[in-house]
Amino acid sequence: MWSREIPFKVDIAGVIEIMGSSLYSRMDTPIRELIQNAHDAIMRRRRKDLDYKGRIDIRQNAQKGTLTFSDDGVGLSPKDAEEFLGTLGIGITGLLKGRGTDEQRLAITGDGDGLIGQFGIGLFSAFMLADRLIVESRRQDASEGVRWEAGPGTSILLSQSDRTEVGTTVTLCLKQQYESLAKSRDQLEAIIREYADFLGVPIHLNDDPARVNVINVAWFQATPDPEEIELELAGYFNESPLDVIPIRIEKPASIAGALYISPQRTPGFADESTVAVTVRRMVISRRIRDLVPPWASFIRGVLELENCSPTASREDLVRDEVFRQVQSALNEFIFEHLEQLVISQPTRVEAIVNWHRYALTGAALGEPRLRAILRQIYRWQTSRGSLTFDQILAQSEADPLFESDIDQVVWYNADRRQERYIDDVFATVKSPCVHTLRSFEESLLAAMISDTFEHTVDLRAASPSSPNFSVSVLGITDSEDASAEWAEFLKATGATVMVASFHPHQPVMAFLNERYELAQTFEDLRKGGDIPQGFQRLIDAHFQQAPTGRNEVILNREHRLVQRALQQGTTSPLASVLRLLVNSSLSSAGAGRTSDAARSQTEDLDWIAEALWGRDK
Repeated sequence: MWSREIPFKVDIAGVIEIMGSSLYSRMDTPIRELIQNAHDAIMRRRRKDLDYKGRIDIRQNAQKGTLTFSDDGVGLSPKDAEEFLGTLGIGITGLLKGRGTDEQRLAITGDGDGLIGQFGIGLFSAFMLADRLIVESRRQDASEGVRWEAGPGTSILLSQSDRTEVGTTVTLCLKQQYESLAKSRDQLEAIIREYADFLGVPIHLNDDPARVNVINVAWFQATPDPEEIELELAGYFNESPLDVIPIRIEKPASIAGALYISPQRTPGFADESTVAVTVRRMVISRRIRDLVPPWASFIRGVLELENCSPTASREDLVRDEVFRQVQSALNEFIFEHLEQLVISQPTRVEAIVNWHRYALTGAALGEPRLRAILRQIYRWQTSRGSLTFDQILAQSEADPLFESDIDQVVWYNADRRQERYIDDVFATVKSPCVHTLRSFEESLLAAMISDTFEHTVDLRAASPSSPNFSVSVLGITDSEDASAEWAEFLKATGATVMVASFHPHQPVMAFLNERYELAQTFEDLRKGGDIPQGFQRLIDAHFQQAPTGRNEVILNREHRLVQRALQQGTTSPLASVLRLLVNSSLSSAGAGRTSDAARSQTEDLDWIAEALWGRDK
């Protein structure tokens, strides 16, 4: 038997390939990593020298195909370069933040506050863009400079440098496919601004006196000016905010910046809100998800989250306890902002609700606190015009003659085809009828009623089958089902038929059942063979779980024609006239005409013609 210890072997080229294909999703992130390294070196020097400011210079050399990053930060000694630059996974910043061994941390001084890096992989990421890296550096207290040079292999050349100035320069000898970074100023400037626009260290490109990055923005100021924030957000995101929400929170986690309500309408209720996030002013991503609550999918903005931890790729945030604290704090902050706005500027909130109607009302189905805001602002279309929920409730007192246990009855109509018809029906009624014509409105109305604890409220469809609708809304008395003879005769209309007494000028009243109409549409498609079998099974299951019901027709026994037809029976010409009136009433209410109804109409017209003119001999 035998055994021996062997060291781990690392294929540097393989590691670099993994970093490029798996760790980073974008090929420009090595530029961000090198800027972060320079920033951290400058911040470490600032700790020792309060008068020192620092700057980062990036230079392009199109002829040589190189890209150079220079800083005048703390610099490296030969020992630093040997121990840290050549070891993947050990970075000075990460050690200052508590990573690594005790011995490694004792070898350096300072703290990790204000530093961005952590994982010791930033320098190696440059191999994604370059065949060779050259680092020249000098630490402030070192007697000599150091030169560090490496290619894609496993060897590193370390040598003395005649560099005299304090700081570090990293030169990338770019691969051919990335040489555009050494040639195109616009391309490189866009990348710098993408990641480092708010970084508190000036970045200069090709020795230009003007810095590339903005550094100071209104939303990160201690006492920001709202108008200035709005202008800067509009410029940064290329859209005009509907409302701006400046944020500065210290506990339970530090949050600074500004959110705003976007004018971009989100598609449906499933879109996710996205926010740009910086950590110590370096942009992590412009599209961090899950921070803003799902109901606020129209929210955009920029947040500095100093306590949050970036992932190893620094393209997202770690979903840890701090992240969850930020989520909770933002949810509360946004709700409080909107609730205050309802009090101070209700017309502004109403405009926002109208603009983002579908996103807000759809989300409110699962958010009681959002429903509480909408009940004061959201306007429902009713038979009495546009009303808020509270206004509807105030006008929907139950008739004490017919309701002993209910304070209010809210009537609703869910069928667009009946909108004008229902408006006419409710024209002389004290209570309004709410038109819940959008798919979510019936559920939202029911949810708002369930939130109402101060009164006993009942939600009822505007239909004769609903309790007390016939008597309290239509003024109908003595309602009863039609006889079996008449029910069979009118079967082709597809409606449930009743007989009652109401105003004598109207012979027939019809009310639609939306589910019945939908079922009939699917049935016609099925007969035509236009529905795939899988879809048909879903349709059948849906209607089995919730029966459709039928359209409803009320015959007025006080009308002379109806009265005479009922007396003469189903074999008289008046019966055919009455069936034509029933079909016409259903059609006026918006019902679709079935093939049976069309056939009965033809039969009725023929029968009436025979009765009036005699059979054609």
